[in-house]
Amino acid sequence: MRPHAAMALTLAAGLLLGVAARAELATPTQPASTPPPEYGLPITIEQAKEAASGAIAEAKKNSWRMAIAVVGPDGSLVYFEKLDGTQNASVLLAQAKARTSVLFRRPSKVFADQFAAGNTGFMSFPDEARPIASEGGIPIIVNGKLIGAIGASGGTGQQDGVAATAGANAVK
Repeated sequence: MRPHAAMALTLAAGLLLGVAARAELATPTQPASTPPPEYGLPITIEQAKEAASGAIAEAKKNSWRMAIAVVGPDGSLVYFEKLDGTQNASVLLAQAKARTSVLFRRPSKVFADQFAAGNTGFMSFPDEARPIASEGGIPIIVNGKLIGAIGASGGTGQQDGVAATAGANAVK
């Protein structure tokens, strides 16, 4: 009887540890201490081109083939550019990353991090409001106001994030 009790105790301990580990993964990350920026006037075509130029320059510097999308505060496309040789799927992905970023007023990486941590609740959002869980969408903020967002796709998630950040930082 003792070997069975030891085995049952070991099994119970293993189950408890597994449940604790799973609960830790499902816990969402702490919310940001500062509220997201307020929306401002829509991005102009000149600002959108500045953003795309900054992202394209970063992509070319690193020999990354990318698609770059810039959207206004409502998520609609304002400007798009694609480097030669970029995979076709990146066209839609860049737009989705920018749209996610502007509609939720945060980088799209937030959703990638949540997904990796096991929080998939946002996957039940309606199609029109479902964010993309992939790095590469960055809000464009001017004078403290969110005027649009930029999305980059074609590299790794981290590369997309670097290019999009360069584009967002190029806007004045």
